[in-house]
Amino acid sequence: MAYRLSVFSNVGLDEALLKLVIDEHSAAALPRLDKLWTYYRNPLKPVGRGNPHSHSSPDSPTSRESSGWYTLGQEVGLPQRVTGRGSSPTDDDRQRTRREVVIENDIGWRIQTMIDLMFGKPVKIASIAKNEETKATIERTLDSVWEHSGGIALLQDAALLAHVFGHVDLMVSVDEQALKDAARAKMDPAQAAQHIRIEVIDPRRGIPLLDPADVRRITAYVVHFQRQLNSQVTETWWQRAIGAAPQSPTRATAASTLIVSGTTRQLYDDRRLTRQENLAWSGGELPIVHIQNLSQPLHYTGVGEVEPLIPLQDELNTRLSDRANRVALQCFKMYIAKGIEGFDQAPIGPGRIWSTDNLGASVEAFGGDMASPSEDNHIQQIRDALDKISSVPPLAGGVVQGRIGNLSSATALRVTLMSALAKTARKRVTYGRGLTEICRLVLTALDWAGALRTDPAERAVRINWPDPVPIDEHDRILAAEGKLRLGVPQSTLLEELGYTATDVGVV
Repeated sequence: MAYRLSVFSNVGLDEALLKLVIDEHSAAALPRLDKLWTYYRNPLKPVGRGNPHSHSSPDSPTSRESSGWYTLGQEVGLPQRVTGRGSSPTDDDRQRTRREVVIENDIGWRIQTMIDLMFGKPVKIASIAKNEETKATIERTLDSVWEHSGGIALLQDAALLAHVFGHVDLMVSVDEQALKDAARAKMDPAQAAQHIRIEVIDPRRGIPLLDPADVRRITAYVVHFQRQLNSQVTETWWQRAIGAAPQSPTRATAASTLIVSGTTRQLYDDRRLTRQENLAWSGGELPIVHIQNLSQPLHYTGVGEVEPLIPLQDELNTRLSDRANRVALQCFKMYIAKGIEGFDQAPIGPGRIWSTDNLGASVEAFGGDMASPSEDNHIQQIRDALDKISSVPPLAGGVVQGRIGNLSSATALRVTLMSALAKTARKRVTYGRGLTEICRLVLTALDWAGALRTDPAERAVRINWPDPVPIDEHDRILAAEGKLRLGVPQSTLLEELGYTATDVGVV
């Protein structure tokens, strides 16, 4: 069944180009993005006999190589001499088994700490409309849209994807007929806005079609992914004709393809058109907002946090695995016996007696753990490099070390976290631009339906970010009193403190 893409002729999208961009994304972009997610998530995968769903025999290579019932995602970066897989001239020919594998996911907690600094607390969206009544209505309506779409959890999800992959896209979906009906019924704008939804697009699914003349402009957008259906795969007519043996039941899947332009939105399931909508509210503007984690000039994708940490993460895991292997060999005593028959079968333990008639017999012990300063220094230097590249010191994750000094004030804490706070402030530029653009699209849809009339100047908003470092409440109040004496409006100060006029009894 062919696609019906004539409605996208204005952006130059046809079936051949659609197939090409999907194939390019699946072959080139998707494997790389999956690797980035693997290093962040470090998923646990059951293997061998410990896996209840595994069909491998006890003598299979998977069972022999695995020292446990699972492997971890970051093991893909370990050398073969540690994992025991494959063969190379540097392998030990006497040992093909899996050594002690130690994985310390230093990437995961750093990403989570960055997100906590960005969206650990709710952000405040403030309208810059001059009319106070219009300003209050806009803010209340936008809060309703964001909360209906997921609230702070939506922002945290978007930030997680952007930190891992380098960018994330947000899409505004509008039920045009329901929104118009709510406007005709004179429904409150905050209630009418329930028919508008903000959705996060996983970069592993999103495929932008960029303007060849301007890489910053998206002409159309494709969302392509495989989804499971609530049905089983059925036998085809040719399988029944040749009498093929039935296989074990499996879930049926469908390839979903969503295509969005400034005027039309189509949804396909296995190349079958299931829904088509005309986007009258957007006025020809693509309802997609692109957010880069850290800006990368002349590139669609931004700079993520996982990619620069992967080489150091592999080195850290390799050295930790080597140290575990060395400790396992050296922490136990080993013995060399000469002139004692059957010594290899003799039990070793307290109170054991060995006897022999050979006067030249001897037993020598060797091994035992010993210090390795160069190894410890190398591991510490790797950790320091991870701190510098990520700008997230252990203190930001709650690990208090003796060398941080006396953190008796918020100023001392800010100095310690200066690099992390500076990077967070830089990200707020790109994320804030994306949030204001989403709010503008939402207000455009409400104005088109007549639910909330605004002019373009009134659709601009300001993002008030919370302070990522805890501040003493007494200090905040003293600072607010000083600003009040300088003439700062009381409503602005209440917003900074997280209060409304109703909370403090101001009419």
